Amino acid sequence: MLGLCVFFLYFCGSKGLRRRLVVMEKSKILYVTQEINPFLIESEISNFVRTIAQGVHESDKEIRIFMPRFGVINERRHQLHEVIRLSGMNLIINDYDHPLIIKVASIPQIRIQVYFIDNEEYFKKKFIFKGSDSKYFKDNDERSMFFCRGVLETVKKLGWMPNIVHCHGWMTALMPVYLKSVYKEDPHFSNAKIIYTLYNQDQKLNLSKDFEAKLDFDELPVKDLNLKGTTDVNKLHEIGCSWSDAISVGSPEIEKSLLELTEKSKKSVLEYHDEEQTVEAHQKFYDKVLSENGVLA
Repeated sequence: MLGLCVFFLYFCGSKGLRRRLVVMEKSKILYVTQEINPFLIESEISNFVRTIAQGVHESDKEIRIFMPRFGVINERRHQLHEVIRLSGMNLIINDYDHPLIIKVASIPQIRIQVYFIDNEEYFKKKFIFKGSDSKYFKDNDERSMFFCRGVLETVKKLGWMPNIVHCHGWMTALMPVYLKSVYKEDPHFSNAKIIYTLYNQDQKLNLSKDFEAKLDFDELPVKDLNLKGTTDVNKLHEIGCSWSDAISVGSPEIEKSLLELTEKSKKSVLEYHDEEQTVEAHQKFYDKVLSENGVLA
């Protein structure tokens, strides 16, 4: 009987009442990150994402986590295994077919699964973004594109519809662009709100000179990205912020130009919080972003 009453009130009640009722439903948060502890532990991002995801999971929200399967990850130690039903797709990047392999592992202490985007060409290197010579890999741009698209295609295969897509790290900066262009009409993501988190990282990173051509081939709206000359990490952050619905700050101190991005933005911004406060702050921020945009929470 209670279920019928809620059903009736939702469809017959005021817009405000509808919003208060649907916020009782379990939110679905998709975390897209270039790293997370314990699989990559020596970074600000990996620890920050682990703290947030664990806290949100323990608050009874439904979450999924995706990261690249970098070659430095010890598959035996972390018990990664391929998910055959999700693998087998080919993604075309820069006019070449690249097999998409999906692996999964659990964070034992908290029983959270992490999905890994893998590909023999892009992620077999025993390094993350730069080699033993300290030079950044020339295909970092393609690795980012493959990762973002791989996540979205896998989420579709899972038949899972997130309310929020929370992006962490420059490698996820194109995710908001894909979601609001190529995947704009896809029912899996049409109601999802995107949060992009800013960090101080890889300030010397520059992507390949033909990055714009690669994006254009992938049918991304290159003219709207305002790419001029070399694409560095700050430009990627700018893209992530500009195309997202809200912004958060993941570093206690960020570069002045990035800080100005948040100050000039008319979007909701979550300032940096320390570890003890960040989970509660993110919980409230998620609810705020969803309620501002009138999305089921």
